[in-house]
Amino acid sequence: MKLQSGIKLQPTWRFTKYKSQEHFENGKHYEKNEIVGNLLLNEGITALQNLLIGAAETAFSNANSYIGVGDSATAANATQTGLIAATNKLYKAVEATYPLIAAQTTTWRAIMGSGDANWAWNEFTVASGSSDAADNLNRLVSAQGTKVTGQVWTVDLDILWS
Repeated sequence: MKLQSGIKLQPTWRFTKYKSQEHFENGKHYEKNEIVGNLLLNEGITALQNLLIGAAETAFSNANSYIGVGDSATAANATQTGLIAATNKLYKAVEATYPLIAAQTTTWRAIMGSGDANWAWNEFTVASGSSDAADNLNRLVSAQGTKVTGQVWTVDLDILWS
């Protein structure tokens, strides 16, 4: 009898777009996109391994978790160490109650307000700090449109572990 085991994960990114702060506060979004999948980055895998064995590592906790948004459409590669965009990138701290764990799902959420990340949204990551120097868990490349001043967009990442 051959036994197989392995960790499977299913990342799902959600992008919810609101025309204004008022629409955001009233839950009146004008668009919601969901993308399944992304690429784990080597540095993110190493960070998870270090956390698993209790080695020195910065946890992806509320105090340290950031969602990064940039404008580069460069294909994801496991050796990358953050967002690729040279100019237009922002690492935004996750909301106060995130990350959340519910059953086998971990969720991160950041809210990009009126003055945040007003450019073409093409690349995304979750990091254990506020810059490319932090450990980036993953990277998604997906054209999500161009955010403009006045709009509020939210970014959520759910990872289902099994």
